[in-house]
Amino acid sequence: MLNMKNKLLIVSGMFLLGTLSCTKLEQKLQSSIVFDPNSGASANAGALLNGTYNDMQDLIHGVGGLLNLQCNTSDESLVPTRGGDWDDNGDWRVMHSHTWNATRGAIIGAFNALGKTSSDALSTLASNPTAVQADEAQFLLSLAQFYFLDLYGQVPYRELTKFNSIEPAPVYQPKEAIDAIVARLDGIITRNALPNNKGRANINAAKFLLMKVLLNKGAYLNRNAPTFDNADMARVVTLGTQLMGAGYSLNTKYFNNFGPDNATTSTEAIWAWPNDGTSSIGGINSGNTNQRWMNTLHYNSWNQASVIGSAGWNGFSTVADFYNMFEGHGDGTPATVIDTTKDQRLGGRYFGGVTNVSGLKPGLLAGQQFNADGSRQKDRQGRDLAFTPAVNAIETDATTLERTGIRVIKYPPDYANYNGGNQRNQFQIFRYADVVLMVAEAKMRQSAPDAAGALVLVNQLRVNRGATAWASLTLVDAANVANPNTLLAERGREMYWENWRRQDLIRFGVFLKPWALKTTSDPKELLFPIPSDQLIANPNLKQNAGY
Repeated sequence: MLNMKNKLLIVSGMFLLGTLSCTKLEQKLQSSIVFDPNSGASANAGALLNGTYNDMQDLIHGVGGLLNLQCNTSDESLVPTRGGDWDDNGDWRVMHSHTWNATRGAIIGAFNALGKTSSDALSTLASNPTAVQADEAQFLLSLAQFYFLDLYGQVPYRELTKFNSIEPAPVYQPKEAIDAIVARLDGIITRNALPNNKGRANINAAKFLLMKVLLNKGAYLNRNAPTFDNADMARVVTLGTQLMGAGYSLNTKYFNNFGPDNATTSTEAIWAWPNDGTSSIGGINSGNTNQRWMNTLHYNSWNQASVIGSAGWNGFSTVADFYNMFEGHGDGTPATVIDTTKDQRLGGRYFGGVTNVSGLKPGLLAGQQFNADGSRQKDRQGRDLAFTPAVNAIETDATTLERTGIRVIKYPPDYANYNGGNQRNQFQIFRYADVVLMVAEAKMRQSAPDAAGALVLVNQLRVNRGATAWASLTLVDAANVANPNTLLAERGREMYWENWRRQDLIRFGVFLKPWALKTTSDPKELLFPIPSDQLIANPNLKQNAGY
């Protein structure tokens, strides 16, 4: 049996018992690092920095990472058990029904990944980095702590001088964590050392992350009843206005932001995972974006030898209430028919290089699916492959279980690299449309709301996406989460399956409300539990209330 000291050594070797930061952040971090422009960075600093990026690869891209924690726990996504498929001891179902506990793999895996990211970021800072490398590491450290705060409400950290300590890490509570993250991001922005490289941490990504922290601050301090400080909202508007003048623009073709050529066709990428069909770019590994289409598509979709072979894993879906929030329709039509869906985010429109190859029209897939030649796709029993809005948490009817649930294709497949891990779709981590929506929300949440200014921004987005302009703007309908005429719904339509929905529902005060296949939730589920092994390894962590 391992004694406690040995157990601490093993866990700290995995991720240094949590993360690493400091209370008086900029003063301590910067006074501990001496930048000598003549000496250059150590080779170790560069390797550690790239390793820090790669620590988050599965969390960002993988179906069991943020997609599971932030989307499957919301009204926009679920993973039904289909016969013997996708059961996995209930790991997927418990996320949508809010019946998880501290032993679930997604909850443990995210905590470990964030700890490893934090550990490697601090190790980079302790390894003679250049000024740019140091600010990249501080950005990644801030991001990891932001997700710790968002998901778990507690943030393990370390002083830089104790980056390799085996002692239990101190733990920030929400107010301390917010102050530390804000101070660090302010330092990055003030120094302005980071180049605007959208494939790595950059100055505009730091501004975006600071907007997220400030916008969610009131929810982090009081998740049951979020409040919004006027100065924080004003800062969100200021930062967002800066980004709106930084050369980004809303893309006239929504799915160009996500397709295989989005490195050049997207006008909205602030920070994107850099994929180009090779195994890595500048030391950052290719992101396995194919999980974002494999996870949802039917086994037989485009199962033609002349196309790509096997198609998908037949799992992730959305529900009718979320689908119905979109204007227009997305019923299946042959690839040769041009659909004039009002809101292009819903999908159903021709996408060059994809629809002409397989028949797929990216977006929310409902109804009969067609091949590129207009022939009907079939399920494995030879029935028409028509995705239905009706779906159950556990599907047992063999005649329908393969076809239930509306499917979601946010990233049009890269057929040249379909089954491999090196797709060219750059994964959008921070996107310009989110800036527009955050500024609109902050204007609405100021002590003297600027409803007119917020409405102008939202309507610019809606008209760009092919939706009808609104005459007025409402933040949320607490009695009906699926009310399509709210800013919360607009965020859902624009940002679906981009790893934000849970956070949005909490900030808008409706995460505990019932929706399809979920009853009213217990307030404890506003946070995930701290994994049991972490409580043993670090006594400074305390289990969240109710678990």
